[in-house]
Amino acid sequence: MTDIPKNLLIWFKSNKRDLPWRRVDDPYAIWVSEVMLQQTQVNTVIPYYHRFMEQFPTIMVLAQADQNHVLKCWEGLGYYSRAINLHKSSRLVENEYNGQVPSDPITFKKMPGVGDYINAAVQSIAFNYPLPVVDGNVKRVLSRLYEMPDTVNDTKNLKVFNQKAAALLDKKHPGDFNQAMMELGAMVCKPRHPVCHQCPVQDFCMVYCNETILEFPKRKSKPGIPTENWVAAVIQKEDKILLTRRKTGGFLGGLWEFPGGKIENKASMPESCLRSIQEKINIDISIRKHAIQIKHTYTHFKQTMDVFLCDYQSGTIQLNGPVEYRWIGLSDIDNYALPKSNLKFLAHLKYFFKKKS
Repeated sequence: MTDIPKNLLIWFKSNKRDLPWRRVDDPYAIWVSEVMLQQTQVNTVIPYYHRFMEQFPTIMVLAQADQNHVLKCWEGLGYYSRAINLHKSSRLVENEYNGQVPSDPITFKKMPGVGDYINAAVQSIAFNYPLPVVDGNVKRVLSRLYEMPDTVNDTKNLKVFNQKAAALLDKKHPGDFNQAMMELGAMVCKPRHPVCHQCPVQDFCMVYCNETILEFPKRKSKPGIPTENWVAAVIQKEDKILLTRRKTGGFLGGLWEFPGGKIENKASMPESCLRSIQEKINIDISIRKHAIQIKHTYTHFKQTMDVFLCDYQSGTIQLNGPVEYRWIGLSDIDNYALPKSNLKFLAHLKYFFKKKS
């Protein structure tokens, strides 16, 4: 099997995609790309990567930036904890490592948000450290290459995939090898329609040789994604509307949003809207009208959100859940990082207020 790394590297040199993070050797830029690429497709990442690097060209610039500015630049890419942890890490690098990304995996893995995948990817690509990268693409390649019975979507099997990847790793060229494995999974060894005739390691692939391609990789069946019903209130007080900010950490951490919450106990949508506002910010409002219903799918649930236009009536805001609030003019809302669900009805909201004025 020693020809596998050799064949793979030759193929990668001639067939790799021209991606922006492959044109640089800056560890920070490579780190940014790998964080963005977690659970996100390459074509989605490219414009975000360009915009992020334009606004935060060095790790020192990122470290000195305001968190909301970072989240606004990340807005729409999802998994916002990635941006928050990257921002935290940049400040740690600035304060403790003189602005230099740590070049050893033990130190680097102490950074917020750096797990095995990010650690191996950055250290191998930026510093040539011999660590194997194992992501979804790599697991699929390994599963087919070795006809592995282990399910690829069960975390308990990650160890065995890591062991296979480590045994196969080209220790002289770990960065290129890791990228080649990921590229092979993305471009050739595809989930549903692998292009086996283009595969540089076809002769060594057990599922190809045994004609069991469609049987691999093995996957553990998972339950369907549940649907949750939510409400959101666009609360107007004179010429201002109210935004609240979610606490850092957890679901959509650090983002601003129109206050609201999940419908509980089969309550009506208007009742749920009034209750959520009372519970979370302790003010009285009146509902003017139902504005729009939007639907959005997150990783672990589908969301149906009904949006209500409301008027402030009385009370002093007391936060119970949100960590900050602001009354803002609608023209200022583009300065705030919002969840994708809120962005979906923002155009409708702007149109309504423009029409009203």
